[in-house]
Amino acid sequence: MPAKTKQLTASALRAWRNRMGWGRDEAAAQLNLKRDTYKKLENGQRPITERLMAEAERLEKLGKGKITPKADAKARVHVVGGGTIVHVRNHLALAAPAYGSTARELAGICSRGGETVKLTLTRMADPSSEYETNDDMARLAKEIVTDRNVKIVFWNPAICDFTGQVGVVAPARKAQRLKSRQGEQVMQLTPAEKIVATIRKERKDIFLVAFKTTTGATEDEMYIAGLKLMKGSHINLVLVNDVVTRMNMVVTPEEARYHVTDERVEALEGLVEMALMRSKATFTRSTVVEGAKGLPWDKKNIAPNLVQVVEHCIKRGAYKPVNTMRGPVTAGHFAARGSDGKIVTSRRWSNFNELKKIGMVVIQPKGNDEVIAYGGKPSVGGQSQRIIFREHPELDNIVHFHCPLKTDAPDKIPVRSQRPFECGSHECGKNTSDGLREVEPGIWAVMLEQHGPNIVYSRDVPAPRVIDFIERNFDLDDKTGGSVEG
Repeated sequence: MPAKTKQLTASALRAWRNRMGWGRDEAAAQLNLKRDTYKKLENGQRPITERLMAEAERLEKLGKGKITPKADAKARVHVVGGGTIVHVRNHLALAAPAYGSTARELAGICSRGGETVKLTLTRMADPSSEYETNDDMARLAKEIVTDRNVKIVFWNPAICDFTGQVGVVAPARKAQRLKSRQGEQVMQLTPAEKIVATIRKERKDIFLVAFKTTTGATEDEMYIAGLKLMKGSHINLVLVNDVVTRMNMVVTPEEARYHVTDERVEALEGLVEMALMRSKATFTRSTVVEGAKGLPWDKKNIAPNLVQVVEHCIKRGAYKPVNTMRGPVTAGHFAARGSDGKIVTSRRWSNFNELKKIGMVVIQPKGNDEVIAYGGKPSVGGQSQRIIFREHPELDNIVHFHCPLKTDAPDKIPVRSQRPFECGSHECGKNTSDGLREVEPGIWAVMLEQHGPNIVYSRDVPAPRVIDFIERNFDLDDKTGGSVEG
């Protein structure tokens, strides 16, 4: 009796079309259907027959779609997927099972978005592949980094998280084979190196999308897991999915969460859309002058009405640290206009709750594409600060934190979408500056949706008035994106 074809739902039909790299018209033509009929099938308005399920499966097995491994050697987008193994002994290995369906779907969505795509699968997902082990994937990561055509990487392989050793014999493909008649054995597991962390170490121009799996986690636990992966490996976007609850979530560097849904296809399509939009961003890289000192955090060196406002925000818990491999790190930034075109800004990768220890950084902009920094790495928000100060010469101080707008905020604060923009980019800075409006004399503000406010004011505005403005409009006890404790 022939095996029954796996049930194909409307969502699964859409996923199949993504894997094939087809638009609706082409998918309808391949299945010998009218476009309107196919649309109704994909929208769940008509039942999918067993004959249609079988035909879709046949076309995929034949490789009739546009998306095949190594389809474009000079592609701008590189999608990697499939599972890996780690050899322990001859005929014994650890494995991270994955068979490439998500990677194929991602490649198809990117292709339909007009991108040239290279799809690389491991041997587990593609028997012809040269990549099988963790070591092979480390080699692939180096190959991607040296390929200057690559600008976006969807790193979706299931990398085996541990290496294993039994006894004193070093693990290897042809290491002495274990014999079952020898009885029970004990394997020592050692955490494997995180390959994804190597990709942007020297190629900051690569837009890196990574993936994190959880099992039976809450949405808040998924969020924390995604943030910790992102903050430790310089990743631009992380898709977290839970294999038990089927929930999905896109986590961003500004600590927001998007596409929180159990519809896997919707999450993947949203992820690709965000990646393609955000990858177009431009950044100004900073050159840190070694040995140069910044400025201490005190009212002698920093604008007093900035110090007072920031210290109030710190005391109220507006800067909530997330624990990373580098220690506790807070999101947000603040700055004061300095002399001779300089800007005094907060330090990147630091804990603002320890400002008196870490001090501030002084930056000297050199045109639009270069910044000289004294006293450490400047805030990622430095580009927004530069644009705001340039376009609003009457304003002198900027305070930004990741707290939500109160539902009953009395002032009419403009709101701008953050979803298309990565924080720290020129585009994010322009979006912020363009959104600023004078809410009361001398105080301008904009709320970046699912991100946080930028409050900008002149040196003549008394700090208590700024503090009152913040307290009546923003919830400093809460955090956009959710709590980072955990």
